[in-house]
Amino acid sequence: MKSLKFSIAILFAFYCSPIQLLAQDKPTIPINTVVERAQKLFQVYPIEKVHVHFDKPYYAVGDTLWFKTYLNRNLFEYDPSKIAYVEVLNSKDSLIQTFRLPLKDGVGNGHFVLDPQFMVKDNYRFRAYTKWMGNFDPAYFFNKIVPIGDAINNKLITHVEFKPNENGNKTQVMVQFKDKTGNILSRTKLNWEAISGWETIGKGKGETDDMGRVTMNISAKDKEMLQNGLLTVKVGGEKGESALVGDFSLKNAIWDADVQFFPEGGELIAGLAKNIAFKAVGANGKGLKITGRIVDAKNVTVVEFKDQTMGMGVFSMLPIANEKYKAIVKFDNGQERSYALPNTKEDAVNVVLHKQADSTIQIGIVTNDTYFKKVENQPFYILAVSNGQLCYAAQATLKNPSFLLSIPKDRFPNGIAQITLMKPDGTPISERLIFVEAESLLDIKVQTDKDTYRPKDPVKLTLNVSNNGQKTSGSYSVAVVDESKVPYDDNQELTIVNNFLLTSDLKGYIENPNYYFNTKNVDRLEALDVLLMTQGFRRFSYPDILAEKLPQLNFLPEQGISLSGVLRLNTGRTVENAGLLLKIPAAGVNKDAYTDANGKFVFENLVFPDSSKVTVNARSNANYRSLVINMDQSYFPGIDKNNPYLNNIVENIDQVFAPYLDNSRKEYRKSILLDEVVVTGVVKKVQTNKDFSSLSGLSMPEHRIEASRLSGCTVLTMCLNTVLTGITYDSQTLKYYVSRDYNAGGRIPVQFFLNGMPIDEPSLNSINVPDIEGIEIFLRDELGTVSRMYQNNGVVSIYTKKVEKQPRMSLAQIESMLPKTNIIDMYPLGYIKERTFYTPKYDTPERKATNDLRTTIYWNPNVAITETGELALDFYNADGNGKYKVVVEGMDQTGNIGRQVLEYQVK
Repeated sequence: MKSLKFSIAILFAFYCSPIQLLAQDKPTIPINTVVERAQKLFQVYPIEKVHVHFDKPYYAVGDTLWFKTYLNRNLFEYDPSKIAYVEVLNSKDSLIQTFRLPLKDGVGNGHFVLDPQFMVKDNYRFRAYTKWMGNFDPAYFFNKIVPIGDAINNKLITHVEFKPNENGNKTQVMVQFKDKTGNILSRTKLNWEAISGWETIGKGKGETDDMGRVTMNISAKDKEMLQNGLLTVKVGGEKGESALVGDFSLKNAIWDADVQFFPEGGELIAGLAKNIAFKAVGANGKGLKITGRIVDAKNVTVVEFKDQTMGMGVFSMLPIANEKYKAIVKFDNGQERSYALPNTKEDAVNVVLHKQADSTIQIGIVTNDTYFKKVENQPFYILAVSNGQLCYAAQATLKNPSFLLSIPKDRFPNGIAQITLMKPDGTPISERLIFVEAESLLDIKVQTDKDTYRPKDPVKLTLNVSNNGQKTSGSYSVAVVDESKVPYDDNQELTIVNNFLLTSDLKGYIENPNYYFNTKNVDRLEALDVLLMTQGFRRFSYPDILAEKLPQLNFLPEQGISLSGVLRLNTGRTVENAGLLLKIPAAGVNKDAYTDANGKFVFENLVFPDSSKVTVNARSNANYRSLVINMDQSYFPGIDKNNPYLNNIVENIDQVFAPYLDNSRKEYRKSILLDEVVVTGVVKKVQTNKDFSSLSGLSMPEHRIEASRLSGCTVLTMCLNTVLTGITYDSQTLKYYVSRDYNAGGRIPVQFFLNGMPIDEPSLNSINVPDIEGIEIFLRDELGTVSRMYQNNGVVSIYTKKVEKQPRMSLAQIESMLPKTNIIDMYPLGYIKERTFYTPKYDTPERKATNDLRTTIYWNPNVAITETGELALDFYNADGNGKYKVVVEGMDQTGNIGRQVLEYQVK
């Protein structure tokens, strides 16, 4: 038995000549071959990473969300992606919106209006990537949970707590209810039901107490079912008014814990003292505070331990051969559990971190005395990879049971390095992740012209950026928020630094990622090392590399928007050298293309805003009547269900973000005051629901679609999917739903009517589209005259033109009614529309007299700093008093990144 003492080994770096190795059980692969095959992957398959900087960490319905995207890459000898995608998903992983952003010099920006008509209170996941990133594991996409509250439409304010009983077979759900003005709903009757999928877990009735609280007991015998469950509570409604409905995820309804132990290098080696990291997480994926002790088979305590931060920690122990160890762990709630440690091994060699010096990383290769006799003088390979680049490779021959290897730090970029120990046959046997800070980040200095301001005072903000003392140009984004209204723990923030250097390279959930880069945390580097001992890293597989199994590519780095397809005759035969014309009136685009020998055509480098109408026409050809245009589909990466970052969901949005929502409520009341306007015009008689008795109980429709909107439509259902405002089509159930209720989990379909008669969805395509006069959309049925009869939620009423006797149609008229296969109208995903953040000026007493309740004081995503490294920005404060927070993020032209935070006072 021994502790770690190191001696020098015989090493051969990868640039040395090949070395004669000892005979092995499997064929030996020379280290030069390992290096060549690794470089074949790393130099041909670049790694792209996307970061999104938001103007603030959370929002309210009615806000505009501002963001900027950054593209970082590890190789420069290729044309990188020039398009990034940002997706918005709700807490049920339903896709709400997709934005396509053009990237210029690796950056782009956009906005998202949180329309009260479609958005509801929820935790939304923002996912960002390039199509090139879609070739690989979506675990490395950008993912961030952005909570959105609702001070406009939310009629029920709730606070939920879960309290499992000691036996674990039941859990108590305690909910407090308030109305939209904050008044407690005391002594109010309610009904509740807990469901998981299609199965009911429990249901009942109750009444709130004087404080508006109610307790519900739910069975917790089937924990998996409970964690996937949803609790729906309907409050009130007994006096004829509509019941208020609250939905609560039951993911955190039970208390559970998992503690795992990770010996450094991967194994407990008998007779060798090593570090063992551990990680304790609860059912919500967050770290748990623990204390514990390791005991042997005789229950004798070997070592005691406790977590350092976020449920993680490290201790050292000396395992004995053939001994079984377990951990007795005690949690903050008083519960105690035991967990088995990995089995002790006698025949193993591991790689461990000895220490990091200023210029070197010292790695140890260790084994015990017994196994050393079996592997003495045998060679091993050591490889170090960081940011998709092979930074170091060497061959070492074991001359002692432990030896020290020094690797120059300047071989590595900043970020995670994966150190792998490998047998000469290419089998990886041990791994260690370390964080290397090889060079300083961008030095961003932010300064205001004063330390303290008054409301609506002008602010002059100066930026000064350098890289290792040299002025540097780059692109940056600046956000200024009123932190008294937007309080947030900066340790939780997903920044450009911790994203590009940490989370984008690790699978799984990273709690409080900025903790490890916040210099206020004195133990951040020690905590980061423990994190890396417990986290997975699998961007590539050495066995696949050595077997030359390269990743399959479905996407290339996009250089612009392309629309492609195949032109065929109506017999199915492809047409060569035929001309096609593309028109985008909204963007002033006219472009032609010709088909190749296989009938394929492509329009490249198109620039047009989203929702633009695009027409592709093949009628310039002599045989155009026989031509059929088939457009290629656009493919996107699939939705990764149950993403680990859903652990960041905020349970009680109403309470956690109360200051922000109170301000949003005031801001909304201010914004809806409109000046009186006079509307003149000629009244045109059109059919409405009032013309049909079956629909007369409905009030005014929320939307009306005129016949002109359906121009060019051949199949009604395909057009309805895009023109029905506030309605969502579910391709699985083949039903239509009110979007707001669908996004909140409701699955009661819309009822369709044709001239006052109910019809089902399959009958829609039997309607002749040119005969339609208009479509009315009713998202609510206050009186319930329709919903009670048809058990629906929402009404879509279609009216056709009144039939008048028409003369016989000409051949041209008949042809105009037939679907045209040689002309295609479509609305592909275009670039996000540009919009500029409004920055008011309070340079006169009249302008200062207006109320300013803004939470985002300043947002500028286009801060371009030239070679001088300096820039000055100007803006005005709002009315809020307190601490204002300035956040600057960005990168220079060579991809170096940086972030800086500054705070100033407004009194």
